[in-house]
Amino acid sequence: MNIKKNIIIYFIIIFHCFVYGKNITKDDLLKKKLTKLQYDVTQNCGTEPPFNNEYWDNKEEGIYVDIISGDVLFCSAHKYDSGSGWPSFYQTIDESLIFEDDYKLGYKRTEVKSKSSNSHLGHVFKDGPNPTGLRYCINSASLKFIAKKDMVQEGYKEYLYLFDSK
Repeated sequence: MNIKKNIIIYFIIIFHCFVYGKNITKDDLLKKKLTKLQYDVTQNCGTEPPFNNEYWDNKEEGIYVDIISGDVLFCSAHKYDSGSGWPSFYQTIDESLIFEDDYKLGYKRTEVKSKSSNSHLGHVFKDGPNPTGLRYCINSASLKFIAKKDMVQEGYKEYLYLFDSK
């Protein structure tokens, strides 16, 4: 009787995994991993409120990574207060971004997306400070901040060089 019961349970588990596991999409996984705001910003090109988001006034040393892939995007050394209410950076760390024209507000803007996850990060404008003249206006909801003191533990040791000049 126990063998029959175990076989039945085994087939129920296999059936459940086949039926439900097969239909799990990337979108379903992201909805479980991200908050509603993070999902809306990264997947639906949403925007969080200015001056009411996690990193707009963060002054701690560290790096900002893609909330989905973990790829390094920005460094606190390149962050500045643009007065916009969103985290603003004048340069990126490497070639980890995609740029696309965006006309959603009726005029041309340049949307910034993560190359690895294809997620919406924010926009870049040509009104930033020297040396680049760029202002990357990025949603906190699309980022995860890794403090300098935690970078080794979090697997980002190779980016500590960004703080050598300080």
